[in-house]
Order: sequence, then C-alpha cells, then structure tokens
Amino acid sequence: MALIVSLVFLLLLTLIGISSMQNATLQEKMSGSVKLRNESFQFAEAAVRLGESAVQATSYKLATCTKCTPPAEAASVQVAGANAASGVTWTAIPGGFWAVQKIATTKDPVNVNLVGWDESESWTLYRITGVGVSGNSRTVVESIYAKR
Repeated sequence: MALIVSLVFLLLLTLIGISSMQNATLQEKMSGSVKLRNESFQFAEAAVRLGESAVQATSYKLATCTKCTPPAEAASVQVAGANAASGVTWTAIPGGFWAVQKIATTKDPVNVNLVGWDESESWTLYRITGVGVSGNSRTVVESIYAKR
C-alpha cells in the first residue's frame, strides 16, 4: 500500500514539475519578445533622430515629394536605397532604416497666429520615417520636422 501511495505522490510531483517548466518556458519567450520589441523601438527612435539631424543641416536639400503619403514599404523594407513605388530613399543604420520626405512649404507650420509672427518667412515641412528591426520585431516611428 505504501508503494502505491508513494507512486501516486511521485506522479503528482512529476506533473507539477512539468507544468512549472512549461510555464517558465512560456514566460521566457514572452520576456524575449518584449526585449525585441523594446530594442526595435529604440532603433526606430535612433533612426528618426538621425534623419532629423540630417534635415537640420543648412546644406540639406530635397525635392518636394510627388507621392506624399507615408511610405507603405516601411513595414517590409529590407535594404537601403530608393523605392520606385513611393519615391523614398532609405538609409541603413545598425538596427534599422530612415527616410525623409519633403512634404510642403508653409507660412504657418503650427496653424496658429502668434503676436509678432513674421509671415513673410516660410517653413519647410519634412516627414521623417524611422524603422527599427530587432529579431522578428519591427517598429515604425514618424515625425514631422519644420525647418526655416
């Protein structure tokens, strides 16, 4: 009788151990996924900042885009270079890509009337798209940059 009872307890302990191992494995996969997502977001943020710093340069010139929609290939871009469909040129960085589109020129980029606002000066608006890739995680971040 003692042998049967001890075998039943051993079976129960084995089932609890297997369940705990499966749970630990699942949690490890989830934490790995969160790590990849955070890394891809950081890469995308860095890409946007690099694009913004390129646009800040006084010598930066770019023709106004003909297709000014956000680049659809951001969800799948794999290599640097010009994309014929969107007209966007992607620049590779470690962990991602960035691209700039010149959207328009305007007198009032923030759409407000400020006291002392010099409406004779125009602003150029740029869309900067950053793509971060880490593992199987991809993050796309965009910013609109206004430059005098």
